[in-house]
Amino acid sequence: MRKPNSASQIEALLDNLDEGFDRAAWHGPNLGQALRGVSAKQAAWRPAPERHNIWELVVHLGYWKSIVRRRLVGGKRGEFPERGTNWFPRSRGLTGALWRRDLALLKQEHRRLRDTVAALEPMQPFDRAQGLRLSKLVKGRRLADHVRGLAFHDIYHAGQIQLLKKLQAGRGQP
Repeated sequence: MRKPNSASQIEALLDNLDEGFDRAAWHGPNLGQALRGVSAKQAAWRPAPERHNIWELVVHLGYWKSIVRRRLVGGKRGEFPERGTNWFPRSRGLTGALWRRDLALLKQEHRRLRDTVAALEPMQPFDRAQGLRLSKLVKGRRLADHVRGLAFHDIYHAGQIQLLKKLQAGRGQP
C-alpha cells in the first residue's frame, strides 16, 4: 500500500507540474515554451473546420487544472469562470486582449493548483475543511494520479500546439 501524502510524493507531483508547464524538460518544449510568442491570430487559426485551435486548447487546459484543484479541496462545481465544460469555443471576435486574458486564466489556474498541492501536509488525514488525501479515489483513480495526469496533459497538448504552429507555417500562415 502506498503512503498517503508523503513529503516526497508532494515534491514529485510539484516537479511533474513544473516540468510540464514551465520548467525546462528533457523531452522538448513544455506548455509555456510552446505558447511563448503565439499571437491571437495564430491561436485562433484552425487546421480544418470542426478542429480545435490553440486558443481552445489553452482554455481547456485551464479548465482541467481547475477541476483537479476542486477535487483536491472538495470545492463546488461552477468555480471555473467560463460557462460550460471541457471545450470552450473560440472563433469570432477574438482580440489580443482576449487572448492575453485566456493565457492569464491558464497561468492563474496553474498557480492555484500548484499552490494547493504545495500546501498539502504530509500524512494529512481526511478532512473536508483541510482538503483530501492524495490517496483518495475519485472516478476510480487516486487524486495523486489526477495531479500527475495534468502534467502529462500539459505535455500532450504542448505537442499539439507545436504541430499546429508548424502546420500554420507550412500553409503560409503567421
